[in-house]
Order: sequence, then C-alpha cells, then structure tokens
Amino acid sequence: MSENRKPLLGFVHKLPDANAPGNSGKTHCPSCLGLFKAPRLLPCLHTVCTTCLEKLEPFSVVDIRGGDSDTSSEGSLFQEPKPRSLQPQVGILCPVCDAQVDLPLGGVKALTIDHLAMNDVMLESLRGEGQGLVCDLCSDREVEKRCQTCKANLCHFCCQAHRRQKKTMYHTVVDLKDLKGYSRVGKPILCPAHPAEELRLFCELCDQPVCRDCVVGEHREHPYDFTSNVIHKHGDSVRELLRGTQPRVEALEEALAQIESMNSGLQERVEAVAGDVRTFSEGYIKAIEEHRDRLLKQLDDIRVQKENSLQLQKAQLEQLLADMRTGVEFTEHLLTSGSDLEILITKGVVVERLRKLNKVEYSARPGVNDKICFSPQEKAGQCRGYEVYGAINTKEVDPAKCVLQGEDLHRAREKQTASFTLLCKDATGESMGRGGDNVQVAVVPKDKKDSPVRTVVQDNKDGSYNVSFTPKEPGVYTVWVCIREQHVQGSPFTMTVRRKHRPHPGVFHCCSFCSSGGQKTARCACGGTMPGGYLGCGHGHKGHPGRPHWSCCGKFMEKSECTYPGGQSAPRSLLRTVAL
Repeated sequence: MSENRKPLLGFVHKLPDANAPGNSGKTHCPSCLGLFKAPRLLPCLHTVCTTCLEKLEPFSVVDIRGGDSDTSSEGSLFQEPKPRSLQPQVGILCPVCDAQVDLPLGGVKALTIDHLAMNDVMLESLRGEGQGLVCDLCSDREVEKRCQTCKANLCHFCCQAHRRQKKTMYHTVVDLKDLKGYSRVGKPILCPAHPAEELRLFCELCDQPVCRDCVVGEHREHPYDFTSNVIHKHGDSVRELLRGTQPRVEALEEALAQIESMNSGLQERVEAVAGDVRTFSEGYIKAIEEHRDRLLKQLDDIRVQKENSLQLQKAQLEQLLADMRTGVEFTEHLLTSGSDLEILITKGVVVERLRKLNKVEYSARPGVNDKICFSPQEKAGQCRGYEVYGAINTKEVDPAKCVLQGEDLHRAREKQTASFTLLCKDATGESMGRGGDNVQVAVVPKDKKDSPVRTVVQDNKDGSYNVSFTPKEPGVYTVWVCIREQHVQGSPFTMTVRRKHRPHPGVFHCCSFCSSGGQKTARCACGGTMPGGYLGCGHGHKGHPGRPHWSCCGKFMEKSECTYPGGQSAPRSLLRTVAL
C-alpha cells in the first residue's frame, strides 16, 4: 500500500482574512485565560490546559460494571448472572459547564490533545510577530523561520545548522511573517506510543490513528489504511451527524428566542400589572384615608352633640338647683326669723313659688349615653369608587323593643325545619340597621328539659336574625330568645310541635265513578254510593258532597293534611280511588 502524498503547501489553506471571526476565544484557556499550553479536549468538547485540569480537585466515582463479562451477552436467558463489582473511578468537573469528566487510567494526560487549538495558538503567536514562540530545537531563542518539511519552528542559529545538514539541506524554510495568511501551520502529530513516528495510518478495527510501528505491533492483522484514504468516509459520517444536529441547534435557538421573548413580555406585563396595582393601591389608600377622615369627623360631631346635650341638661339642672336652694333658704329664714304677721303676709308668694318648683320635671339620669362603637366589618358604601368598610354606631339594642316575626313562632312539625325572625331595635324603636349582637336562642321540650333542640342563628347584618331549628318529636316546647342575657319582647313563649304532615294517599276528584273509570269496587271516604252495586260515589247520588273532594279522607281543600287514620297502610278492602 503506498501513501498518496499531497503537495507541500496542500497542508496549509489560505485564509481570506487573518482576523476572520470565529478564531477569537479559541486560543485562550477558559480557566487561566492565557494561551493554551498542552490543551486537552474534554468529552463535553471544551478545551482546557493540561496544567489547569491537573489543578482541579478530583472526586471518586463508583462505576458499576458486570466484572469482565462481555456486554454483548447481557440479558441472555441462558447466561448465568456474574457478580457485579464496584470499580472506583476518578472524575473532575469541567470548569466551563460543570459536566462530569471521567478520567481514564492515565489521568488528565491521557485525555485527547486538542491539536486544532494548538494550531490556533501558533497562528495567534505568528500574528503577534512570533512573540511567545521559541525554537523547537534549542528551546531557547525566539523563532524566525519555519521548516515546512519538518513542520518545525527554528531560530536563526538552528536554521543555519538545519541547512548545513545533508538530510535537511533541501528542506523548504520560510519566514514566519510569510505564514500569517495560512490557516494551518501545526506540527506533525506524533504517535504517543512511538514518539519518533508520525500518525499517518488509521486502524479501522480500533477506530483510531496509528503509525507504521503500530501496525506491525499491537495492531497487527488489523485492517488499516492511510488517513488520506479514509478521511472521506469518516468525514462524511461526521457531516451526516452534523446535519442531523444542526436543525436541533436551530430549534433550540428558536426555543430560547421564544423564552427570551416571553421573558421580555413577562417583564413588561409584570411592570404593567405592578403599575395597575400601585394605581389601585394609591387610590384605595386615598379612599381609606378619606373614609377615615369622615369617620373621625362624624365621631367629633357625635361628641359635640352629646356634650352640648349634657351641657344643656347640666345648665337646666344647675338653674333648677339654684332656684330650689333660693326657695329653701328663703323659706327656712322666714320660718325661723320672721314674725307671725310677716309669715302670714309672705306665705302666699312662698307657697306659690315652692309649689311651682316642685312641679318642675327633670331627669336624674344623663340625657345621653357614651355608647359609641366602631364596626369594622360593616359596609360603609363607596368612596372614590372603592367599597369601604367600617362605621360608627351610637345605637344600642333594647331587648324590650325587639320584635319576633314568622309563621313558625307558635307551631311547627316534627322532623321539619321551623324558622322565625328577630328584629332588633333601639330604645326609640328604630331598627338597628347592623348586626353583631349576641343573640341567644334556646328551644327546650317541656317534658325533656335536659334535651334542648339545636338552633342556628344567622346574622343578616341589617339588624335582623334568622333562627331555625328542627324538632325531632311532637309536643310542647319553650322558646327563649335573649340579647345580652335579657329576654326580648314576647320571650319566653311556648310552641306546639305537631306530627309530621300527612299527605293524601288518594286522589282529589269529582267522584269515584269518573276517577276509577267506572269500577264498581272503587270506594270514597265521602261515603257516597250509587245504585247498581257501585260502592263509590257518583254525581247526584246518595252521599255525594256536591263538590270535588279527597277520596282518602273526604276533605274539600286540595292543599290540606290527610286525616284518614289508616293512611297508606290501609287494607285492600279500604283502598281509596287512585288516578288512572
């Protein structure tokens, strides 16, 4: 097999621009931020200097494998399971993406070398007039020339020596400044197992580049070929995989763009809603402050009104007291110091004055009270378009003025819910207009005072309360309704609970003859009969009441309770007429 060699300059490709986009950022280590030094390619496709990777703190990774068993036989029904062994493995985290990197047995130095990055570093150094590059032979002086045949960077002294040697005197040597426009100036890639040999062959079985010594050693009898011959096949497979990956990249970019757009829209929406919240809150705060000022003004007006009433009452009582004292003092002085004639002369005026003073009516109690309360849960209408709560109340419920209303006040049915309404009023008889009073209701059977009926009191928040209860048995019950431990007007009172309403098992008809379709055996509770052996009633015949009635009990009211004692459990001979 002969190697198909390419022209000398076929290894380097001309760049349209030395500063083409895409090269920046490919020459500096993301960890130390300096130019790559022996860069290693991680499985996550990030490149890091070897020294930087060696500085990372390794951690232990437990790798569970099935011993030395062949993975191709896993899951076989006829293969005996082999014991699993825990093999500790060392790993590090990629300094760029924090991906877990499982180190091979050789450690960091066994990772793949990024030759592409090394080429970019050399190009970067060439663009900087050779700064940072040293001679490959003496490793001391700065590079001036490059041997295109050996792919070696040489200083001036080593270049002269290179040309004097017979083996290298015909090698092509160029100045570094002449290489700035090329895309590749990398060194030949040598075999790690045989450093003197260049990797020019590719082992198809092991899927890795090899040298000439490898194919006669550990890769003996393995199918191999020159890299130039197999690059097309493997390059095409990589390109095919790349073509399948690029749409996913575009889809991810589009998804990220949508997320970014949504995030921007979210921020704008949040700001807009935040503005609405602030506007609403500021308006609400102003409304509450205005409502607060109204309440305080109302409270001050109540104070002034009550104080004026008290001051007026005080002035009237003080004036009456002064008049009383004047009359008492004058009368006592007259009776103790006056002569008989003086008493008799003055008696008329004194008696008239004292009688008038004694007839003056006055209240010994203050005309107003200090009953002022604040109800924070009470609706107070709207202020600036906002619903506000909280009201000042000066009314006080008077149990003696409260009223009980409802059809179920004095009668109810067993096992049926009965209800009535309590209307709370103040001392003037006006409705309280608000709730919150402590209403206590008790429904107790007279013969079982230790078994009160459970009651439910619903506050309607308007001064009225709905009271409901369900008596379990018929009988006479006593009902107590109290506010602040005082009976309201009409409390306590008695209530008669009758048995459950009994529906009519029969039919409301004109006669048994019509409702039964002319059956002779159909009977009716009215007791009417017809000639010809008919047991029921007919129009105009004996016993017919002359108007529609119930066949089961004979009642004339359609909406009424059945009084027939047999009810629905009557024997067959007493069954009443049924509707067809």
